Amino acid sequence: MNQRAQTHSVFMGYLLWIFGFIGAHRFYYGKQISGVIWFFTLGLFFIGWIIDLFLIPSMEREAERRFVEGPVDYNLAWIFLTFLGVFGVHRFYMGKILTGLLYLVTLGVFGLGVLWDFLTLNEQVSLVNSDD
Repeated sequence: MNQRAQTHSVFMGYLLWIFGFIGAHRFYYGKQISGVIWFFTLGLFFIGWIIDLFLIPSMEREAERRFVEGPVDYNLAWIFLTFLGVFGVHRFYMGKILTGLLYLVTLGVFGLGVLWDFLTLNEQVSLVNSDD
């Protein structure tokens, strides 16, 4: 029996759901457009945030099909971005030393780089994982 690749987890989705009113769990599962909407509307005025509590398992299954498994762990990269993004820890973890240093001295390039990484982190990790 084939075991599917483990790139994203339901547990991490629920952990980030706690911050879901800013779209963290939606960004994690690669849903950038709705993540931005959640960010600017506080999870569609908290109603969408509550509904997502039940949608996380299906978002996880979809993310498993979309992203590439490899040596860089998506969950760890997302923890680093969510909690230490302004210091570039997620970039150091992915082997992007120069941009990690840039984030470190500019507080995530004044926060805009962190926002960019919320939009693109899954693709960045997939790219690093496919290079190996």
